[in-house]
Amino acid sequence: MSDYHARALGDALGRLAGRPFLAATIRRVQDNAEAIAGELRDAVLQDVPQFSASMNPDLLPESAHHGTEHVLELLRLLRGGVVGDFQFVRVHARRRAEQRFPLEATLHAYRSGHKVLSRWLRELPLHGMSSPKGTQQDVAAMVDFTMEYTDAISTTFASTYSAHILLLANVAGDERARLLEDLLEGRDEADPHIERMMRDAGFPNRRQMFCVALARSVDPSEMLNAARARRLAEAIDQTMADSAPHRLIDVRANKVTMVFSGVRRVSGWTAPHSSLAQRVSEALHFVGNAALIGVSSDVPSTSHLPIAYREAASALELADVTQRVVLFSQVSLQRLLLHFAGQEFRRALPAWAKDFYAEDERARGVLIATARAYAGADMNVLQAAQTLGVHPNTLYARFQRILDITGLQPRNFGALATLLVVADCKPKSGCEPEGAA
Repeated sequence: MSDYHARALGDALGRLAGRPFLAATIRRVQDNAEAIAGELRDAVLQDVPQFSASMNPDLLPESAHHGTEHVLELLRLLRGGVVGDFQFVRVHARRRAEQRFPLEATLHAYRSGHKVLSRWLRELPLHGMSSPKGTQQDVAAMVDFTMEYTDAISTTFASTYSAHILLLANVAGDERARLLEDLLEGRDEADPHIERMMRDAGFPNRRQMFCVALARSVDPSEMLNAARARRLAEAIDQTMADSAPHRLIDVRANKVTMVFSGVRRVSGWTAPHSSLAQRVSEALHFVGNAALIGVSSDVPSTSHLPIAYREAASALELADVTQRVVLFSQVSLQRLLLHFAGQEFRRALPAWAKDFYAEDERARGVLIATARAYAGADMNVLQAAQTLGVHPNTLYARFQRILDITGLQPRNFGALATLLVVADCKPKSGCEPEGAA
């Protein structure tokens, strides 16, 4: 409880001291303690639907006991007790946080309880035990006290609840990070330690297949901001909430790292389920345009997760704004070879590559698009023209432009293969290839 609320409640108690009705009020509350607690319980059930809707068998008995604790605390304070730290409220707050009962529901319950307490505590002053002016002052003092009491317990509950939720989240995060680290190291699920941690995390323990996905913001620098990286992880987790696979999601090495599991088959006699990685990648398309994501192939055991992690990392490197989710198993062999060859291969690009890229940029990408469409149509000019929505003569004109720049005739299979490799090596950032001069 803040110093402000402690002072305010202490001042309200000071204004009650010596009032002629106070002793009678204390006797009345003491004699009706059980009835007041019952009214508190009934008011909460009537005003706050979450208490009736919850199937938690501990909630109502513990809340009823908490109401009795409030009556006893009020009696202690009215008898001259000093304002304490409301330890019984803190215990109740930690209990509700552990059970994830909504914070706003309990705060609503305190507001409902305030009406009950205020009615019981100000009834005697309203009977006019002093002059009319004195009665008005007595009622105002009691109303101030009940209001300050409700503010104090609400503030104490909210701060304790939030702090305990954060503590529980940190503990869960530590356990999640440890399990994720162990899984990505390839610890086999037959290891008793891993088996226990996976069971505690809710992973089914038989006939599972696994895949790994990695995600980052389109702007990599945003992943250096821990809060933003965590928000991306939470957004992905919410997106995947209704999907079938079980998941473990955390931020690791400036990337959102995800391990998914799904049932491989119901029994040894049934057919395997469809690809887990395929289902995961389809669901991840709904994450939105702010993220790039790479998804591995399926692996049959946690011991193969390091392989899946490397596949997901490669797929993530191949993702861009034109293809935000890349499934490793659907990447062409040629593209993978170029990716793994990296800069060493780019140093061997022909000298004309720079001019070819520049001309393609000036033509808004139609030269490379034409070469790819021609290859996709099995080198059939008419089909390629139809795919591109242009006249066949337009393709011949583009072939001539390519020939003038590169010296290669695209209608020749070997030349076309070379052009496609060079096209796949085109820098996404617009930087020049190292081998071009």
